[in-house]
Amino acid sequence: MYYDIYDCGFSKIIMISDMYNLIGLYFQEQRNFNEIYRQYKKKDLSIFIATKQWLDLYFNGKIPNFIPPIKLDSTPFRIRVWQILQTIGIGEITTYKNISKIIASENDINKMSSQAVGNAVSMNPISIIIPCHRVIGSNKTLVGYSGGLKLKSKLLQLEGIKL
Repeated sequence: MYYDIYDCGFSKIIMISDMYNLIGLYFQEQRNFNEIYRQYKKKDLSIFIATKQWLDLYFNGKIPNFIPPIKLDSTPFRIRVWQILQTIGIGEITTYKNISKIIASENDINKMSSQAVGNAVSMNPISIIIPCHRVIGSNKTLVGYSGGLKLKSKLLQLEGIKL
């Protein structure tokens, strides 16, 4: 496993790869940098170049027209939640409750726990590209972001969302 670092101006972002796919993208506030340094080797990889290009576009207010190759490894439930997150466009938001309704409908059940969805959202390994920051509380408040609510608010402001 390999890593590289991207500086977005207000935080550093750790990119993790299996050499071919992006498997992690974490803000400095989400992960301990020292832990990454001990576990993985720093290396220049084409996946990191592509990810940096995507991040450059995003942080310059543009909508990237590609997604770097990503690889998700988790439970089917979490992966499904992360797939739903990927349908939330830049400048859009949804709620944990809305996602739980989608999953309930897909599974032909009456109700899905918003708390279970929130837990899956919080385990998202690829921040920004899989936009967990675009999920808010039902009352349109900022809740639950592993990088902190200040960071979540900053990302939403970059996308033109005011709550």
